[in-house]
Amino acid sequence: MFADALPLDVSARGTVSLAEVLVEAPNLTRVDRKYLVDVRTAQALVDRLPEAYRTLSVAGRTFTTYRSTYFDTEDLASCRAHVQQRRRRWKARSRLYVEDGLCRVEVKARDGRGVTAKTVSDSAVDAYGLLDEAGAAFVGATLAAHAMTADVLTLRPTMEVGYRRTTLADTTEEMSRLTLDWRVQCTLDGERVWLDHGYVLVESKGGLRPGRADRVLTELGARPRSFSKYVAAASLMRDDLPDNDVRALHGRELHLERASA
Repeated sequence: MFADALPLDVSARGTVSLAEVLVEAPNLTRVDRKYLVDVRTAQALVDRLPEAYRTLSVAGRTFTTYRSTYFDTEDLASCRAHVQQRRRRWKARSRLYVEDGLCRVEVKARDGRGVTAKTVSDSAVDAYGLLDEAGAAFVGATLAAHAMTADVLTLRPTMEVGYRRTTLADTTEEMSRLTLDWRVQCTLDGERVWLDHGYVLVESKGGLRPGRADRVLTELGARPRSFSKYVAAASLMRDDLPDNDVRALHGRELHLERASA
């Protein structure tokens, strides 16, 4: 599913442990700014970042393979809220960190200011992709804590999204993180959307004001955009989820393979 090679050279940067990142720059409540850039721009970003940004290394790896299964209603209500640009919206998923054998149920809730809070609950690896009674209770309680409502009993596994991620973290100055995702692939009902191998999805996770990584990206000509892997792929697959900004990417940044007849 994935090529082994990281498309970017991060070897000139120091490394940082997961334990230090979790203590100094957890960023569970943050503003996410996303940029879809070509590999050349992503490499220029890595090269220009201050030395404070170090590469997350886990067991000697500078990347982690992610698998996420999103929970939504049959008509993809959570997905539609994003397409409709509702200020308050949420997503729920089961996420597997493949090499580490770690699985969690995660809820991301976005408030009216654009601040995203991520809440997580550990689950068994063999429960990946499933929303059991405990998971449903966790999702319901988390949404209630953010004054959001959803009938969790109607949620079901929908799209699976897989990718590889490299993380750069500043644990000494801005206390922020930057993630670089590649080999992104999304599957739903026999259809597949993937990110072109010449592109990288960059995401800064910081405060209300843009950080240094955002400023470097601006200097490189990149602009933040509203982008969700799940929502973008669903918009290309489903004619009833019109998102013209995403569909403009079809054929260049994003590719679609329809289900076989």
